[in-house]
Amino acid sequence: MNDQGVLSSQAIAGMLERGEITCDAPPVDGQIQPASLDLRLGTKAWRVRASFLTGTDRTVAERLEEFKMHEIDLSDGAVLEKGCVYVVPLMESLSLPAGVNAVANAKSSTGRLDLFTRCIIDRGIEFDRIGKGYTGPLYAEISPRSFSVLVRPGMRLNQIRFRNGKSVLSDDTLTSMHETVGLVDGVAQIDGGLGFSVDLNGDDAGLVGYRAKPHTGLIDLDLIGHYDPAEFWEPVISHTGGIILDPGAFYILVSREAVHIPPDCAAEMAPYLAMVGEFRVHYAGFFDPGFGHSAAGGTGSRGVLEVRCHEAPFALEHGQSVGRLVYEKMAQVPDVLYGADLKSNYQGQGLKLSKHFKS
Repeated sequence: MNDQGVLSSQAIAGMLERGEITCDAPPVDGQIQPASLDLRLGTKAWRVRASFLTGTDRTVAERLEEFKMHEIDLSDGAVLEKGCVYVVPLMESLSLPAGVNAVANAKSSTGRLDLFTRCIIDRGIEFDRIGKGYTGPLYAEISPRSFSVLVRPGMRLNQIRFRNGKSVLSDDTLTSMHETVGLVDGVAQIDGGLGFSVDLNGDDAGLVGYRAKPHTGLIDLDLIGHYDPAEFWEPVISHTGGIILDPGAFYILVSREAVHIPPDCAAEMAPYLAMVGEFRVHYAGFFDPGFGHSAAGGTGSRGVLEVRCHEAPFALEHGQSVGRLVYEKMAQVPDVLYGADLKSNYQGQGLKLSKHFKS
């Protein structure tokens, strides 16, 4: 594997064929994305008393003996309760080549439900980061924050991206790309990636976002376009270009900028420096090749922001910097682009809830 960069859909298919990725059940249509592989829940889960990492010399199975409270059979569907932490073995396992590492992240719909999902591995010292040559199982740690959810085996809550060698593009390269192909509609704020800000001007009614209601019903993750948003979300209205974030509350907001990911790039949303405000800006951060790209039916797409405020109320203003996109080069242009040849729920998006809610 000589090409440097993020591995494309066709390279991921090759990894499956060679047994570098193995599955408890055959892969399903749509599981391979342009620059990532969706990971599927297995048949059981454990409720655990605390989130944990394994450390350099222990396995997840060994740590589960310390932290598990009870085992849950997911075969006929099971409820993961808001405020609890669960560990679920995934159907996929890895036997990575020596030069290939991986990073996992929650899928967009997972993040928009405030369903905190991270990948843990044997002998791992970080969440979601998988070192070169890792051989072993994968697990999802799942913590529903706003809504209890009904899950079943095979559901895809997180995804994994593979990298061969160095892939992050420099600020100079991003500046040149913006001049030639346009990465954002407007002035590009490039410093450690492409900066983006929050849109709090809203529509004619002053709608700038949504805030999760504290006491709601259950969400079945298999039901698409099913739920009335008013039962789960309250609109956030502003006519002043600003809002105050409440500690512990979860918000769906949108970026002011429409961003563009060219077909030969991928991107990951990184949180902005903590010094700009005490809030977390993202839960699901992969942007696929073709996001907002004209060849894939896009004219730039705005990034939906999953925001949780921390210790104290925080005043957020229109145009305030909240994060950045770190661009990476693809080792190969994918054979399918986001929004072009596969079903993409969020191409050309503005402010939008997860796919489980009615438009």
